[in-house]
Amino acid sequence: MELRQLQYTLQIAEERNFSRAADKLHIAQPSLSQQLSKLEQELGVKLFQRNTSTVELTHAGASFIEHAQKIMDAVAQLRQEMDDISQLRAGRVVVGSMPITGSHLLPYVLPAFKDAYPNIEITLLEDTSLNLEKLTAGGGTDLSLLSLPLQEPTLTCVPIGEEPIDLAVPPNHRLASPEASTDGVLLEQLKDEPFIVLKKGQGFRKITVDLCHGAGFEPNIVFESNNIETVQSLVAAGMGITLVPRFIARAKRSELIPIYVPLTAPVPSRTLVIAYRKGRYLSKAAEAFIETFKVIMEQRKSIYSS
Repeated sequence: MELRQLQYTLQIAEERNFSRAADKLHIAQPSLSQQLSKLEQELGVKLFQRNTSTVELTHAGASFIEHAQKIMDAVAQLRQEMDDISQLRAGRVVVGSMPITGSHLLPYVLPAFKDAYPNIEITLLEDTSLNLEKLTAGGGTDLSLLSLPLQEPTLTCVPIGEEPIDLAVPPNHRLASPEASTDGVLLEQLKDEPFIVLKKGQGFRKITVDLCHGAGFEPNIVFESNNIETVQSLVAAGMGITLVPRFIARAKRSELIPIYVPLTAPVPSRTLVIAYRKGRYLSKAAEAFIETFKVIMEQRKSIYSS
C-alpha cells in the first residue's frame, strides 16, 4: 500500500467520479483505475461500487476512507513538524473564517502577518460556523476564526479577544434616543420587539437566541438572513431590531444604517477564538499567525472601545 494510493482513493471518494478525480490529481483516468484495482486486490475487498454515472463507497470503502484520511493528515503534520525542526522559512497555513467577521478583521491581520513572514503562504477558506467546525475537525483547515461556544467536541481553541455586543434599532425607534445611547438598554426591554436574525448554522444566531433566553424571553423572529450586513440594512429600514457584534456594528458600508445602542447589566459579548483540532501539531507558522491575530485584536479593541 502506497501513500499515493491513499491520496487517489480519497480523491475518488470526494468526487464520486473517476474522470473528475483524475483531473484533480493531474493523472490519466486509466492510471487512476489501475492503481485503485491494484489496491483493492492487495486488500482483498472492493472499496467502490461502480455504477454507470456515479461511484459509491462500499462498507469496506467507508471504513478505509476514514482511516486513510487520518493517515494522510498525520503524514502532513509530520512533514510540517520536520520542516519546523529544520528551521524551514517557507510554509503554508490554511485558515478558515466566518465571512463577515473575517472581512472586518483579516484586512488588518493578513497584511501584518505578511510583513512579518513574507514567505509564509496563507490560504483562506470562508464558510458558516457550523461548516467551519466540521472542516477544521476533519483537517481541512489548520486554524479557524470562530466564536464560542464550539459545537464540535474534537476542537480546542485559543481565545483571541472579547467583543461587546450592541443593539441595533431603526433610526425612528423608541430606543434610538440619546438617553438610551448614554444609559444603555437592558435585554429584558426587548422581549416584545420583532427580531431579525441570522439563519441557523451561523454562530451568532445561537448567541443572539441564547442571550434572549438568558433574559427570560423567546425572541420574536420575523425575518432571517444569511448575511449580517443584510440584517442591519433591514433593521435600518424599520423591519425590526437585532444584536450585532461591535466590530461589525461600527462598519458603515451602506446608506441604510441602524442606530447602535449599548446593552447593559452586564454588557453581553462574544468570545472570538482561533480553533484547531485537539492533538493537531501546530506549525511555527500557525503559532505565529495566532500571535499576530492577538496583537491586532488588542489594537482593534482599543479603537472600538474609545
